[in-house]
Amino acid sequence: MSRILVLILMISTYALASEAEHGSTDIVQRTVNFILFAGLVWYLVGEPVKSYFASRSQGIADRLKEVQKKLDESIALKKEALAKISEAEKFAEELAAATKKENKIINDNIMSQCDAELEALVKQAESKKEFEERRMVREVVEDVLRETLAQSSESFDKEAMASVILKKVA
Repeated sequence: MSRILVLILMISTYALASEAEHGSTDIVQRTVNFILFAGLVWYLVGEPVKSYFASRSQGIADRLKEVQKKLDESIALKKEALAKISEAEKFAEELAAATKKENKIINDNIMSQCDAELEALVKQAESKKEFEERRMVREVVEDVLRETLAQSSESFDKEAMASVILKKVA
């Protein structure tokens, strides 16, 4: 049916496109020719152009949907990343606080151990001092006894013994 219509239009275009032999204007024929030509072009090219632009529009819409989907996914990933960053910051703060507490506990333990060791060293020094004092007293007593025994037994009386002890003590 459409082929017949095209054939009729082509024949009528040829028939109406003849040159005018008398001096009248041919505006009507030219207008009909233009309308027939435009109709023919529309008939032959209209559907492919429509389908091309429809598929092009659909392709653009599909790409836009894909881009929107990727944008939504990236926004969701960004929110997740920000949430993870927030959690990491909270964990870091908690870790810093726990570390400070542990450092204080360890420091207190070390200080108490140092105090205990210092007290032990002081006690050890005191006991060593007392031991040295006793040893010195023992040596002095031994020296006094040797001197007194070295003196003659006749002159060994209380006064002589007191003077020897006073010499050693002084």
